[in-house]
Amino acid sequence: MEIERKFLITSLPEHLEQYESRLIEQGYLCTDPVVRIRRQDDDFILTYKGRGMMTREEYNLPLTEQAYYHLKEKIDGNLISKQRYLIPLKNGLTVELDLFRPPFERLILAEVEFPDEETANSFVSPSWFGKEVTFDGTYHNSHLSQMALSSIQEEL
Repeated sequence: MEIERKFLITSLPEHLEQYESRLIEQGYLCTDPVVRIRRQDDDFILTYKGRGMMTREEYNLPLTEQAYYHLKEKIDGNLISKQRYLIPLKNGLTVELDLFRPPFERLILAEVEFPDEETANSFVSPSWFGKEVTFDGTYHNSHLSQMALSSIQEEL
């Protein structure tokens, strides 16, 4: 089960380089339900996500590098690439700060995953977080993968 809240970011926290980061590339084989392939540094993962906004089923399975590149040729829509910074919070939670690469380079999102819905609902975001977009499907990566390249800069 995945329980997360998502926020737009308009100003980055200071000294971002001090945090652990990962290069992520992902593509979608299906968006309803979500079936995604991801390369995260040197790890390769196949993910299934059920329906939902803040809470939904999620299953991850390892892929070989060969399987990833085979499936990558079959993705539907845009390949998404981003640098993810892992920023610890005082309460034991972690901010996953995503700085997207072209064609989504104007987009910066923060996600926080929670152990349960009660913790998610009581979460108070840091001052550098912007508008919450948890319940706005526009900012799901699966939606971004389906956007027409000509409309990306206009919409984001």
